[in-house]
Amino acid sequence: MFSALGSGGVPVEAAMSLIGLPYAVIEAPTWEGEAQTAKVAAINPLKQIPALVTPDGETITESAAILIWLADRYPAARLGPALDDPARAQFLRWMTFIPASIYSLFWVRDDPSRLGGPDPEVQARIKAATAERILDCWRMMESQITPFSEKIGGRYLLGDELSVLDLYVTVVSRWGPRRVRFYEAAPRMAEVVKRVDGDPRLAGFWAERFPFFDGWERLGAQG
Repeated sequence: MFSALGSGGVPVEAAMSLIGLPYAVIEAPTWEGEAQTAKVAAINPLKQIPALVTPDGETITESAAILIWLADRYPAARLGPALDDPARAQFLRWMTFIPASIYSLFWVRDDPSRLGGPDPEVQARIKAATAERILDCWRMMESQITPFSEKIGGRYLLGDELSVLDLYVTVVSRWGPRRVRFYEAAPRMAEVVKRVDGDPRLAGFWAERFPFFDGWERLGAQG
């Protein structure tokens, strides 16, 4: 598993931990430069993480694809609705919404000069605009998924059992513009991610792979 602390590989690692799969992590924080991207290049030509190499030697990239594959491959772990489950359509909808509408913006946010050039003012506007777009997406997801969640009931986004969708939202909502603004934009989902934050099964995992610390919910919340 090619991953890094606090990255999009973390929900995948969390899922494998809950399933009980043995796995090894190759740390590859690709944003740190060529030495790190070189680790991933042979596996993923885009030089991005996460990337998973299965025991059969197959490579799977894209966090959502890996999470859905894990949930389907290991149904006993109950980390995703089965094909005939009434929640399956919503599961697929939101598992693809997150990378398409939110995660993809971090390619710009991580380095605004990619689109804005060297001008600091332009870069600042890009950061601010993408932050607002992310919050708008969370608000929309909240408004659309809440009626379904309330209809079926339960403690998580799709019912009474934690799914890879809950893990995905929990991690991505920690990135900019940070959790404090996510809580304001999506109060119903905020309850869920706080529940996942505090899940005793994941306490050791979070401490190692995406630690909590004083002020973490507000760090960088301005944009």
